[in-house]
Amino acid sequence: MAKLQSGNGVQRGTVESLAEHESSSLGSDSELNGFTEIQTDKYGFIGGAQQSTGENDNIPPDVLRQREAKWLDMLNSWDKWMAKKHKKVKLRCQKGIPPSLRGRAWLYLSGGKVKKEQNQGKFQGSKSHDARFKELDSQPGDPKWLDVIERDLHRQFPFHEMFVARGGHGQQDLFRVLKAYTLHRPEEGYCQAQAPIAAVLLMHMPAEDAFWGLVQICEKYLPGYYSAGLEAIQLDGEILFALLKRVAPVAHRHLKKYKIDPILYMTEWFMCAFSRTLPWASVLRMWDMFFCEGVKIVFRVGLVLLKCMLGSQEKLKACQGQYETMELLRSIEPRYMQEAFLVQEVIELPVSERDIEKEHLFQLRRWKETNGELHCKSPPRMHGAKAIIAAEPPSRQDLKQNPTIIVEVPQTTESKMEKGKKAKSKMQKKTDMKNTSPPLNPYPLPSDPALVSDTLAPSESQHLQGSNQSLSSTENDTYL
Repeated sequence: MAKLQSGNGVQRGTVESLAEHESSSLGSDSELNGFTEIQTDKYGFIGGAQQSTGENDNIPPDVLRQREAKWLDMLNSWDKWMAKKHKKVKLRCQKGIPPSLRGRAWLYLSGGKVKKEQNQGKFQGSKSHDARFKELDSQPGDPKWLDVIERDLHRQFPFHEMFVARGGHGQQDLFRVLKAYTLHRPEEGYCQAQAPIAAVLLMHMPAEDAFWGLVQICEKYLPGYYSAGLEAIQLDGEILFALLKRVAPVAHRHLKKYKIDPILYMTEWFMCAFSRTLPWASVLRMWDMFFCEGVKIVFRVGLVLLKCMLGSQEKLKACQGQYETMELLRSIEPRYMQEAFLVQEVIELPVSERDIEKEHLFQLRRWKETNGELHCKSPPRMHGAKAIIAAEPPSRQDLKQNPTIIVEVPQTTESKMEKGKKAKSKMQKKTDMKNTSPPLNPYPLPSDPALVSDTLAPSESQHLQGSNQSLSSTENDTYL
């Protein structure tokens, strides 16, 4: 069990101001003064509704190792797998991405890896080699957005070890990522629902990678969701409601009877991609499929939850009214959100990209008839990794895996090797000279050079042996 230790430089800052609406046992004087030792679950949560109980969620180590090997093979030849074996990639995402490779896989699936490589500042005619994120990170940012972002930091997963300390490294990176996005898209600015999205990404990857992951979600997967007016999310609410009529007619009639608009119950679900709703194991499995297959996964999860909670007359007996229905949807039964159950239901639900796009066109016509043209023109939505890679084909260089840790070879080791090589070549020359000496005199005199040569041979042999030993010790140096 991982442990979070406040103090001694392990986790800087104090445990302060956890969630406003969530209760916790944290808060005693000893804990707030930084002397507490807190146990976390395997995802890093120290409490709260999303903390894992650890029951029935462990994959056997040998199975995990096999999956890791398969994913490493895919990532090494990503373009080929996406072009020829996309169904296999999709199946492996449905099974769950190995935790050790989840962040890297998300970045490849979303196209964030390609975006990052293409924005390294190496443009034609440009001498700048600063990455786009570093450039944005160094800028001060718009004060009107910075104030709002700062106020939101402590609300993001306050029971996770990465964000529990006010002013800790997690909150600092979250601030950097959100600030960078407001500079990247100044016309869009900041929306509060972006914070949990960025926080989930930061739990799995460095700040720069999380920034590009956020860019891809906002621009490819959920375009227009975080723009002023929230028109895109309202449109998707109507699409969800129309699809519900086919999937769960009883639930559809009930919501229509009490005039419960989709925007009342699905806004947080969709804008936060269920990161604030589901148990954490289910969040990760849903995101694995979301990055691969696109927004249809978000629609399917929403439809499954509505069907399970409102899909039969028996279930509706207890919620005869708008208030009761909303309370029911705010407290979804845990069994319906359990990882194995939810993933299987989502996979089996017959709602495709074509269904969503067909309904989108119909709802867009209705919107224009009622409200006129959309104020925010969003780019077309990409339905998953295959659509993204087809729209913007990457080069092999863009997909190349770069090491995250680079160990430089010390100069001293290099010079030792050079000295060893020089010593070896010098001694080799001496040996060659000896081998090319004139033939021995059968009647040598005491001053004959051959005798001198014979007397020097043992010491010369020792010298050569010492030289070879020093060379072999240099050759055994390792390069990390």
